[in-house]
Amino acid sequence: MKAADIMTRDVLTIKGSATVAAAVKVMREKKLRSLIVDRRHDQDAYGIITETDVVYKVTAYGLDPNEVRIHEVMNKPCIVVSPDLEVEYVARLFANTRIRRAPVVEGKLLGIISTTDILNKATFVEATKSVRLKDRIREAIASARSVCSANGATSKECAAAWDEVEELQAELAHQQARSIEKSAFDEYCEDNPEARESRDNREYDI
Repeated sequence: MKAADIMTRDVLTIKGSATVAAAVKVMREKKLRSLIVDRRHDQDAYGIITETDVVYKVTAYGLDPNEVRIHEVMNKPCIVVSPDLEVEYVARLFANTRIRRAPVVEGKLLGIISTTDILNKATFVEATKSVRLKDRIREAIASARSVCSANGATSKECAAAWDEVEELQAELAHQQARSIEKSAFDEYCEDNPEARESRDNREYDI
């Protein structure tokens, strides 16, 4: 799933010149925890004001929300998400930057995505990408061993089959932010050492 699949499309914006009191009024009426601050022009960046900004930057210092302008306490430029970004990477972005929501932008504002959207709308519980990828890796390993058995451990077909396995394992390692200690090809080479030398010395057709 991608950000566009689970984002909230009905997004309210507010001008940076408005008062914090005006923002709080809208948040209360619409039961929102944040508002996107509109751009002043097409080349400008979007901003965001959250309930945390109001509490930490206004209330905590005894400031009058009728006197403080949104542009004084908002976050700008704010982190934005591409509509094509997969939900897993949206979640990782949120974790790394310690944010809970972000506008979805592609030239213009398309929606907003939050941790609540990820929790309630994404299908990561039912079938995570890593689980599906592990299934593909198991199938690719079985296929590679079959190809090598039929064509020989030193054949180009065998080498190409293990290339596919290692690409999938590298993708999984990237998703899980870890390194590969021993690849499936390394394990295969324990019983077929000639396969590594042949694979390392092969010549590719250009």
